[in-house]
Amino acid sequence: MPEASALEKLRTGEIKLKGEFLWGSNYTYLVEIEHPGETIQAVYKPTRGERPLWDFPPASLARREVAAYLVSEALGWHLVPPTVYRKKGPLGPGSVQLFIEHDPEYHYFRFSPDDLQRLRPTVLFDLLVNNADRKGSHVLKDQTGRLWLIDHGICFHIEEKLRTVIWDFMGESIPVELYQDISNFLAQLDFNGSDYSSLASGLLEYISLAEVRALSRRVIGLLEQPVFPAPDPYRRPYPWPQI
Repeated sequence: MPEASALEKLRTGEIKLKGEFLWGSNYTYLVEIEHPGETIQAVYKPTRGERPLWDFPPASLARREVAAYLVSEALGWHLVPPTVYRKKGPLGPGSVQLFIEHDPEYHYFRFSPDDLQRLRPTVLFDLLVNNADRKGSHVLKDQTGRLWLIDHGICFHIEEKLRTVIWDFMGESIPVELYQDISNFLAQLDFNGSDYSSLASGLLEYISLAEVRALSRRVIGLLEQPVFPAPDPYRRPYPWPQI
């Protein structure tokens, strides 16, 4: 489905609850989005179903899901399924993300060697958004073989929070083409002065000014030291559970 078409359906279609995903910490629902001419499936995460966290502002996780999508698109990597924020939903405001058909038994810990080699953009994306919860099951392979990333509610903290199971490339130099994508992203972010770029303005709808500034610093730091990092020995670098 073309991205623009998916976004339009997610933004304007009628949301109907179909069932609840039971394995997450926060309330998450499978929904159908009814739009003239088509019905699609999506994942709805209402703000009122978010479990409070000591280190993230309350009622902010659904908005972070959308910010992660915007970053993925601006990088040109298209890793995050189309995601929008709906102010009105069956259980109140929340994020709505296109559902990706996949085999839940095929995840990072069971990836083939070839699929593991495709994860460099995933690792760099998590570094940039400061993902505190990249579990093995948060990387999906759809029926066409495309890889997708989900669950970005606890990203963009101003302090280092990176927790991920994917440390496969530590010490490697960042490939030239990915480095160029990150450099282009920084140019789009253009976060100098008070005249914000369209990307910065878009992100500010979902995360704070301090968090956008921290994102800019992480981008600059990665460009200045373009190497895949190793886990920090002085803090917990892995999520729990890992799947």
